[in-house]
Amino acid sequence: MLEEVEDKAGIPAATLVLMRDSADGPPEVLMVERAAKMAFAGGAMVFPGGRIDEGDHALAANEALVRGAPDDKLEAAGRVAAIRETLEETGVAVGFDPMPDEIGAAQMREGLHEEGDFGAMLATAGHRLDLSVMTPWARWKPNFRQERTFDTWFFIARAPERDAHEADGGESVSSRWAAAQQVIDEAEAGKCSIIFPTHRNLERLAQWSDFATARAHAESIPVRMITPWTEERDGERWICIPDDAGYPVTGQPLGNERRA
Repeated sequence: MLEEVEDKAGIPAATLVLMRDSADGPPEVLMVERAAKMAFAGGAMVFPGGRIDEGDHALAANEALVRGAPDDKLEAAGRVAAIRETLEETGVAVGFDPMPDEIGAAQMREGLHEEGDFGAMLATAGHRLDLSVMTPWARWKPNFRQERTFDTWFFIARAPERDAHEADGGESVSSRWAAAQQVIDEAEAGKCSIIFPTHRNLERLAQWSDFATARAHAESIPVRMITPWTEERDGERWICIPDDAGYPVTGQPLGNERRA
């Protein structure tokens, strides 16, 4: 059973929900399957993302290499981290100006795998990052008894036209495009695994018929920290989130819901 603990600071992190419209169905989102060996969400389907590091903060403050940064310094670094992690995990370049070609993106991805300096790569290749292509979607900090607590910014962005993708073979072992509801259905059928925040965000994404309406929805809901809690309802323990943060499902019985 999930057990709430005293509030603690989370590890700053960021994730990017890339969406692409479909002519004959709902929009699709890009997801990766985390390696089973990973301590957090091992084997689960997630959106690409990871920790915000010091290099992300430095790059976000570099006006020669970044434009469209918000005033909030952590959010700005989160946007950089979301771009960096998405390129590293999937090979998809988002928010670059000019956009790199396939060879250039592959070279930068290889450099990131070798723990190279992202800012130096951008400067050498003549790119800037345009952080305005991303829209804040949510911020989650689950606070249950677990080894690591993450304070994660979620952003949404339209997928680039050239969106060839391939999992990095390290932290992620596969990547795929799928409609949000399709991933939920597969998880409920036992065909894949998703954790609680991913489940709730897929439900929220599944409400929209295209990227434009999803973005407009995100812009209409102020982002605030979401920390799930447990409560008893009719003798049963439920896990809950606020009912005014844009989510269509805000509570469910604990059951077998996976949280990490």
